[in-house]
Amino acid sequence: MSAEGAPAVRAGTPSQVGAGGRGPVAEGPSFARAAGSSAGAGVGPVPGAGSGPATMVRVAGRLGKQSVRNMVLSLGVTVLFAGVIWLFLPHDEDGDPVKAIDYRIELITARRAAPYPIAAPEGLSKEWKPTSVRYRSAEASRWHLGFRSPDGKYVAIEQSTEKPRVFAEQASRGARRTDATQTIDGRVWEKYEGERYDALVLTEGDATTVITGSASFTRLAMMAGALTTKA
Repeated sequence: MSAEGAPAVRAGTPSQVGAGGRGPVAEGPSFARAAGSSAGAGVGPVPGAGSGPATMVRVAGRLGKQSVRNMVLSLGVTVLFAGVIWLFLPHDEDGDPVKAIDYRIELITARRAAPYPIAAPEGLSKEWKPTSVRYRSAEASRWHLGFRSPDGKYVAIEQSTEKPRVFAEQASRGARRTDATQTIDGRVWEKYEGERYDALVLTEGDATTVITGSASFTRLAMMAGALTTKA
């Protein structure tokens, strides 16, 4: 206490208002110290402080959380909207997902380029669906034409000037030659059997024709009987 009874104020520091409201309040700008400053531990940011680094970090954090939340909400609305549209669209549960291809252009091109008669079926029902076609002159003039049979199995026509035995095993995914044969329209086809595919194999001139796939020998024979090399 001074002689006049007023509380003493330590030089260089603002006076603090006590719980009872005693003493004058020093006027001055608010400020905050960073942790570890020379003012000593325990001094925190002053309420009302301006745009310090900590404040900017807090604001950025709040904005980031809001952005993520908005993105999640938008995605949820989009998915819900798409689901509602799907429910009201007509669906053909019995529709066939396999689409037939038109291989006529590839067939004409291959017949012009190949050094042997290219084979393709004629007279098969519409239940036989062509699914793949290609001709590779650089691969021993290899011709491929794949079908899905009426019972949903795979049947392929493979032709090449490759060595017959090598080509037959490669085209049939490792099937092996048996002692059995099958005569179709006067031509003797060799039977190959394998874990994945079976095959009928015919070699004429420089070309070997392989009818192979997951279908039964009955289906393979139907395809072999429908083959023609006429343009």
